[in-house]
Amino acid sequence: MRDPKIGEMLVQPDQLKHRVRELGAEISRDYAERDLLLVGVLKGAVFFLADLMRQIDIPCEVDFMAVASYGSATDSSGVVRILKDLDRPIEDRDVLIVEDIVDSGLTLQYLLRNLGARDPRSLEVCSLLTKPERRKVELPIRYTGFEIPHRFAIGYGLDSGERYRNLPYVAALAD
Repeated sequence: MRDPKIGEMLVQPDQLKHRVRELGAEISRDYAERDLLLVGVLKGAVFFLADLMRQIDIPCEVDFMAVASYGSATDSSGVVRILKDLDRPIEDRDVLIVEDIVDSGLTLQYLLRNLGARDPRSLEVCSLLTKPERRKVELPIRYTGFEIPHRFAIGYGLDSGERYRNLPYVAALAD
């Protein structure tokens, strides 16, 4: 796709496939003999979640949440509103939140508090991407795909104004 707004490639398609396969194997091993619920955070995590689920070889279910965090277009304030909540209770379930990216960590902190208050048996996080240098709060991210530099990332589910989600790789938005 030729578009001047697509900048430097941060994660290649083959790297994504390889790492998602590794994460699926790790999760399958860690949750063997358990009833796993994957919670995808809409919309960005859809691509990652779909690929990840296909690499998990234990029975699992999926549900979705959609949240909006208030702040500028590129910065979260940590004030979060739930746009779509889970369809079923998670009490006494093993829950794995599947995120596209953890930037400041403020939105994920809210999700962990909110879901943790619902008494799951366990609550962990799997994030495709993290930006450690942008983190404002320390969070327990059990599974991480890639650490990326402080650039606005697009592709493989991540967007800019709802565009570029369909890229088969992760790139930086050009300045």
